[in-house]
Amino acid sequence: MPNFNKVILMGHLTRDPALSYTTNQTAICKFGLAVNHKFGEREEVCFVDITAWGKQGEVVQKYCHKGDALLVEGRLTLDRWQDKDGQNRSKLYVTMSAMSFVGKSERPAAETKPQEEDFIPFGSPEFGEIPF
Repeated sequence: MPNFNKVILMGHLTRDPALSYTTNQTAICKFGLAVNHKFGEREEVCFVDITAWGKQGEVVQKYCHKGDALLVEGRLTLDRWQDKDGQNRSKLYVTMSAMSFVGKSERPAAETKPQEEDFIPFGSPEFGEIPF
């Protein structure tokens, strides 16, 4: 049976991106995205956790802040673990493969803007592999 796992979301960051590094110094950036959906007079919001690896994670952390609009492309990933009480837990999140800046929140104009060297096309050798 064929498989296809692709997610495209556009929304606003719910918090400033948090950057950390693995033991082999691979960057991991985690952030939340709020995606609104209107139907009639009603509106619902879906909150999605996003993980960006490597150089892309560093770019997100450097240039994106809470409230900024971002278009994210990636795949759904399921994380499973046991909590401290031995209960099985799981969580779906998106592993980012590409992004586009859509807009900025209201901040002073003096802040730096993304430079061309900060962007690495998906699939290029410099992009690197997701380490799993």
